[in-house]
Amino acid sequence: MKPALIIGSTCVDVVLKIDRLPKTGDDLQPKSQTFTVGGCAYNVSQVFRLLKTPHTLITPVGGGVFGEYVRNYFEENDIPITVHLPEEENGCCYCLVEADGERTFLAYHGVEYAFRERWMDPYQAENYGWVYICGMEIGEADGWDLIRYLKKYPQLKVCYAPGPCGVMVDEERVEELYRLHPMLHLNEREAGELTGEADYARAARKLSERTGNHVIITLGEKGAYCLEENGSEYLVPAEPVETVVDTIGAGDAHVGTVLAGLTEGWSLREAIAYANKVSAAVVGVRGATLTKDNLPEI
Repeated sequence: MKPALIIGSTCVDVVLKIDRLPKTGDDLQPKSQTFTVGGCAYNVSQVFRLLKTPHTLITPVGGGVFGEYVRNYFEENDIPITVHLPEEENGCCYCLVEADGERTFLAYHGVEYAFRERWMDPYQAENYGWVYICGMEIGEADGWDLIRYLKKYPQLKVCYAPGPCGVMVDEERVEELYRLHPMLHLNEREAGELTGEADYARAARKLSERTGNHVIITLGEKGAYCLEENGSEYLVPAEPVETVVDTIGAGDAHVGTVLAGLTEGWSLREAIAYANKVSAAVVGVRGATLTKDNLPEI
């Protein structure tokens, strides 16, 4: 089993519980404010940590108030800091959580979204299997550097999660990325925005034609749809959720579980089925990640 490379951001999520999103000129009082460690790559890596699946998290930890928060958290939880840049500011994500649990993000980007190829020198690509990346980093100024790094090592199996920012990534970058034949993981809305298709199955076919690989589309309470590279397709039912606390990190937990399962040698369908359980558990807790106590049984 080769470990996975997880490349991307770790930031501080400032979670504000509100009744509704504000309008211009409003004066609202949040019901609560909490700080938690989040960021797409960190959330993905947490699933690997809980499942004890080998991986390396390449995430720049900067300075400032939020960088110090992340650094202290990593040290307290024995998470290796692979890239430390205290001279550059770490950003944060303001997570506005409405009464129904839906979230809206206001992301202030700092060094946590950067990528520099020299950071990879201690980590030889031939020692890894899967590599996770997301649309946030690809769309940043250093996004081309990340694509060029991946092109150097075609033996890496790329998993790309476009996320809400995927539709804003320059088409030239997207085309270069798709030439790496990534497995795509995205939700129904994102699939529609990227393809112009209202039907998720048609959207998946369009995407798979461009990448030549699996496409996984999460469908909320309907479960997750998968179109495999060989053309087979199936819907994996969702796990029931009694109470939605917030939806922060549910997509990250899903893709992280799928990748951890594939790293462990599970079939794609088995990995998606367990990912549905994990993401259902995440929406039932505050924040983006689980603990070993509320991780669903395999």
